[in-house]
Amino acid sequence: MSDPASSAHPPLRSFGRIKSRAVKPRQAALFDALLPSIRVPDPKAGPIDPTALMPGAAEVWLEIGFGGGEHMAVQAARRPEVLVIGCEPFVNGVASALRHVDEGGLRNVRIHPDDGRDVVAVLPDASVDRVFILFPDPWQKARHNKRRLLQPAFLAELMRVLKPGGRLRFVTDWQDYADQSRDLLDATEGLTRVPDTGGDPEDRTAPGDHVITRYEEKKLGDCAPVFLDYARD
Repeated sequence: MSDPASSAHPPLRSFGRIKSRAVKPRQAALFDALLPSIRVPDPKAGPIDPTALMPGAAEVWLEIGFGGGEHMAVQAARRPEVLVIGCEPFVNGVASALRHVDEGGLRNVRIHPDDGRDVVAVLPDASVDRVFILFPDPWQKARHNKRRLLQPAFLAELMRVLKPGGRLRFVTDWQDYADQSRDLLDATEGLTRVPDTGGDPEDRTAPGDHVITRYEEKKLGDCAPVFLDYARD
């Protein structure tokens, strides 16, 4: 099995473990049998044109940190005309996602088995219709907050690649991360909050198209999930 997490991201990583347990043999086989055909080109080789990954795609969606891939797979199955690019550095998560893609016969998923920031950095301006960041590593200790994925510099990159009218969804089950992110997103020029249709002032109501994942069901955070949806002006 080739190692999908061989590239290193300097110097500050926004995620924790790369691998936790042995990958099941069937999933391991998919790293060689399936991943090469759906793998995103190496970002270090230069710009990535999403239209070349799936010619004729109606839209381009990007999920950064797809965990086990359940959300990505369901969204891709719902919208087969949409190119869904998923990024995840965790080997076991990539293995799980490959199984979902294989079992679902999904032809519209492309995977980057590493840091999603590398992909965002080489995407063209205004090339992405939707971005999902669901339950990123919370780095809950105050001294580690700087490692959190959603930071001003990365948000500026997301703003660059989002199309006008494009949507950004951020979800976390850690209250201080939710508060920090809401403040950052609200203060970002060019982003407009998409109000919760239920009028929930605490942003606890899941959007109608949300897909519950195994991580979410474990309730590992310190609060119920907070859903923050924004649109690019």
